[in-house]
Amino acid sequence: MNRLLLTHATVIFADAVARDVGVLIENDRIAALDPAASGAARIIDLRGRLLMPGLVDLHCDALEKEVEPRPGVHFPLDFACAQADKRNASAGITTVYHALSFANHELGVRNNAFAAEIARAVHAWQPHALIDNRVHARYEVTDETAPAVLAGLIEDGHAHLLSFMDHSPGQGQFRDVEAYRDYLARTYKMDGEALKQILERKADAAPGVMARMETLAQLAREHGIAIASHDDDTPAKVASVNALGAAISEFPINLETATAARQQGLATLFGAPNILRGKSQAGNMRALDAVKAGLADCLCGDYSPSALLPSIMRLPEQAGISLPAAVALVTRNPARAAGLADRGEIAVGQRADLIAVKDLGGLPQVERVWSSGKPALSAHFDHA
Repeated sequence: MNRLLLTHATVIFADAVARDVGVLIENDRIAALDPAASGAARIIDLRGRLLMPGLVDLHCDALEKEVEPRPGVHFPLDFACAQADKRNASAGITTVYHALSFANHELGVRNNAFAAEIARAVHAWQPHALIDNRVHARYEVTDETAPAVLAGLIEDGHAHLLSFMDHSPGQGQFRDVEAYRDYLARTYKMDGEALKQILERKADAAPGVMARMETLAQLAREHGIAIASHDDDTPAKVASVNALGAAISEFPINLETATAARQQGLATLFGAPNILRGKSQAGNMRALDAVKAGLADCLCGDYSPSALLPSIMRLPEQAGISLPAAVALVTRNPARAAGLADRGEIAVGQRADLIAVKDLGGLPQVERVWSSGKPALSAHFDHA
């Protein structure tokens, strides 16, 4: 039996912060808190460190950038998965949902066949991984070709979260055609004629959107996969995805919609980079305002997973919430929203997904990571 005793830690529990606590790990679980006896356990002194649950990131786009760091430049998929795995561990993330977009009208890694290949590569890499790597399949609902591909991934166990997104101009993230044109030109160097063709295809596919969503949602429910909606912009949209069995509202763009999501039982998710930068990259609602209003359930790494930890450590001062409440936004809350009851808090019987954090002049840094009881990272910033 693998036994490890973490001593003298300042532990962030679900509802309190306690100093000088011992946490006993046996194999992959938390076995005891302040045990009277630890047997032959290896002891690690965490004096001066915070011990908190490993972070759970439900929406992380970073793997796409590891695969395609520049437009048309692709790395081998096992290499990309290995790099993303290490980067997430160093950020304190012990469960990550790699967000892969299935949007055949777009280019690069968001082509359906390529996205499916990446999803399968994540599954293939997991036996070697430092942390728990999962796939968040993002379905662009105006794509008629993706449902068959997504169905195959769901049935094979290679997709673990399904979200519905619609990047058609005039709603959601892109308020008008000009905003959409700027995105495609900036990201894919796309010209006006190509944009015109995309818009025409989206318009042609629009009549079948709801039927495709219903079919995929039913399949996801049958396989126990959580469903999310992306860039909700009205209470009516929240109601429509709620009817499909959605559990998560990603990036609601205003307080009215976030309120509707909460009232209908959906967990709201916002970007941690939004917290760290103080604004949305798309010009939508500040995530901090949602936290202050008590309407934020979860934060995600989005395009910068390393933003998760520093963003939550700022929230007690910025938003007037407790440190355990801030930590819950990136641990227990996202775990429960995704249907994971075995992680996200420091309690007996939970998975031993833990991180030790050291404060370096106001900048929190992850010093140690345990994933399912196994060491995933050890970095020493000084000898204190």
